[in-house]
Amino acid sequence: MDPKVKYLLSLQAIRERANVVAEVAKAGNLSHFNLREDKLDEVVDFVASVIKTDEDTHLFQRDFGPDNFQSIPPHGRWQHFEVGGVPRVANILEEWKAEGCDSTELTRRLVDLFFVSVLLDAGAGDHWRYTEPGMGQVYERSEGIAVATLHMFTSLAFVASEAGTVPMVNGKGLEQLETAALADGFQASDDNPLLGVDSRAALLRSLGKSLLAHPEVFGAEGRPGNLVGKSAHCLIKTAGESTNLDVLYLWDVLQTLLIPVWPKDRTNIGGTPIGDAWPLSTLRTGAATAGRDSDSAADFIQPFHKLTQWLTYSLMVPFQRVLGMQWINSDSLTALPEYRNGGLFVDLGVLSLKKETLDRGLAASGSDLPLYDPGDDVIVEWRAMTLVLIDILYSRIQSKMGDGVQLSMAQLLEAGTWKSGREMAAKLRPETKSSPILIKSDGTIF
Repeated sequence: MDPKVKYLLSLQAIRERANVVAEVAKAGNLSHFNLREDKLDEVVDFVASVIKTDEDTHLFQRDFGPDNFQSIPPHGRWQHFEVGGVPRVANILEEWKAEGCDSTELTRRLVDLFFVSVLLDAGAGDHWRYTEPGMGQVYERSEGIAVATLHMFTSLAFVASEAGTVPMVNGKGLEQLETAALADGFQASDDNPLLGVDSRAALLRSLGKSLLAHPEVFGAEGRPGNLVGKSAHCLIKTAGESTNLDVLYLWDVLQTLLIPVWPKDRTNIGGTPIGDAWPLSTLRTGAATAGRDSDSAADFIQPFHKLTQWLTYSLMVPFQRVLGMQWINSDSLTALPEYRNGGLFVDLGVLSLKKETLDRGLAASGSDLPLYDPGDDVIVEWRAMTLVLIDILYSRIQSKMGDGVQLSMAQLLEAGTWKSGREMAAKLRPETKSSPILIKSDGTIF
């Protein structure tokens, strides 16, 4: 593999390239945004108030207070299945145990479920809703997608018919998935539009082919859950007397599997696609400021790999909760550069669009919110700054939690920035709860 391609597929490159953007931002030379660093303390205070009890008012605003910060779950798909206060994962685990499933098979099934659910979890749009069968409750956005996927999973929508009645995912089942079946499972229609339903179905079909192309990890049937068990040797790293699962090993497995799956019209290097990674003018500005010359386009690409990181965060949890295994190198993962985390900094005034960029976006949307393509330079810069700002926020917020408290990045995302971004959106735009910057979603990025 070309060394530049290998680098851009790595977790290391995501943060290193974002740090270049950070330096450009400090110098006031961003291409599309004005940065108000003095507003960051306001964001820190707001996110802290969402996580914990406000010390001045003693208002308990969320589920976590001074004595139970460590109970904050890591950011992952598991929580989304619990929407409405229904312990769907716990319930289904009990059903599977009653069938005789051991811990290994339980974890395999959760990995199967989380795999398809995460990859379908790009922005649903402002108008889509899902009514849960048998319950009548209506859900939207990420939680709605989670519940819809769970019902499709238990109805064997993602497995080939010859596999029997065991709820799982396999390559042939995904290869055969029809767009109409996905739309039906998600209750999508002209009156209930789901963004990018065609792209989502195509993504799963491509995933099926890729799973079948890697039998050494996923078995002849191409089952994601085969990461658990015999194939888990590729994830294990021994340090001293302890044996742990290595996030970096999992990352390499997932990138090898998923890079061929993403839409083919994305960024590529020498004909090799590199997934959720995009050219960014800000990196050229940074190179010029530092006096670095380059004629390689690869030097000015900002990788994100958002859905792969979201999948990594999510898959880690069943290994921990069901198998009791621990992970190392989890701090290599970054914040997730998506519209909730990024919207928080726009809504609280840390980032504001420059006039020319704003006017262009408003003209494209015909509304009071700007609209851009996913690969537009402004969106790439916004996402890079989201990584930069959450890293800063993470370093500052620890002191707000109290002595001896050390939140992980995954906990900050779960109880802090993602919830804060959603809350601000609901407060400022109650009718749609949309992001302050709109993206033309293809169903495979946001």
